[in-house]
Amino acid sequence: MKLACETLTIARGGNLVVNRVTSRFEAGHITAIVGPNGAGKSSLVQALTGLIEPAHGKVLLGDQDIASILPATRAKHIGYLPQNAEIVWDVSVRNLIALGRHPHGDAAAQPVEEAIKVMQLEKLRDAPATRLSGGERARVLLARVLAGTPDWILADEPLAALDLAHQLALIEHLKTCAKAGAGVIIVLHDLALAMNHADRVVVMNKGRMITRGAPRNALASEVIEQAWGVKTRWIGVPGQRALATLGM
Repeated sequence: MKLACETLTIARGGNLVVNRVTSRFEAGHITAIVGPNGAGKSSLVQALTGLIEPAHGKVLLGDQDIASILPATRAKHIGYLPQNAEIVWDVSVRNLIALGRHPHGDAAAQPVEEAIKVMQLEKLRDAPATRLSGGERARVLLARVLAGTPDWILADEPLAALDLAHQLALIEHLKTCAKAGAGVIIVLHDLALAMNHADRVVVMNKGRMITRGAPRNALASEVIEQAWGVKTRWIGVPGQRALATLGM
């Protein structure tokens, strides 16, 4: 099932935060959306979930305008983890993760248990969800998305609160999801993670998409200088690249 946007434009407070973005996202791939602060990354992802009504253009899920799809149906196909998500119900970790099954109308144990295992939450399964650390909370909320087994996984900076080991474990699981046919779209600030692990990269700046493509092209030094205003050089071998900054 394809996910695409056509001339997508989003306005907030009289300002265009996303300006005529057209892109097709591919199932079976990890797409990283990167860009400076205020580039429009989060707004673009929210629009792709159908949570924001565009001022112009449209989002297509399959061949349908996402605005015409009932929220309950959308939720079966798209799992979304927002930035700075909160937990307000004092339920157990397992019960919170099981809420990811709600769009399907069941509480199937297998996908819930698999999500707990993938996010290494076995020891916390009975803990109150409101009493977790920031990193634990991030893992639980992402596990809730994974338990829904969506066709598309959209996550806004899902790695920000995780330590290195859990970052790498999550990246590997997202790769597994993509290999199984899911489309994965994640907002990242770490360009090295995007370079080393994404299949495609979309670069945003001031609401516009300045480029998209394979990481080696979309994150070329000249593109980084254009978007971030910083001179850089990639070092290391493919899959293990690091970004060296050379100044403004």
